[in-house]
Amino acid sequence: MDSAGLELLSGQECFRLLAKVPVGRVVYTDRALPAVQPVTFALREQAVIIRTSAHSRLALATPGKVVAFEADEFKDNGVRCGWSVVAIGHAVKVTDPVELEAVRQLGLRAWAPDAEDCYLRISVEIVSGRRLPS
Repeated sequence: MDSAGLELLSGQECFRLLAKVPVGRVVYTDRALPAVQPVTFALREQAVIIRTSAHSRLALATPGKVVAFEADEFKDNGVRCGWSVVAIGHAVKVTDPVELEAVRQLGLRAWAPDAEDCYLRISVEIVSGRRLPS
């Protein structure tokens, strides 16, 4: 438990929970200012894979940079329950033909309907999570 009474999650549990939800948020720096963007994602070998437009601010601002990724789930049907996971790592544009073919097989749909074929990989270096106790 943390100081707020929330359950601290193991790295393994964090990845298990991330695999359950299709949407998260990327936190990055855009023109020296903080930016947050919702994205659809998939996990591959403990990395977060995002499909976006090649000309999006996300695709232009993040390669080679440290970013944070957050996903969560919350329900309040009389009994509040939920969790939040934050993953931090370097974002890179997927360009290797073998890896590119593998991430295309994930069936990942972009958040924006007109997204081009650009994939970003966040290699998770730090992961942490908390859950409301049930």
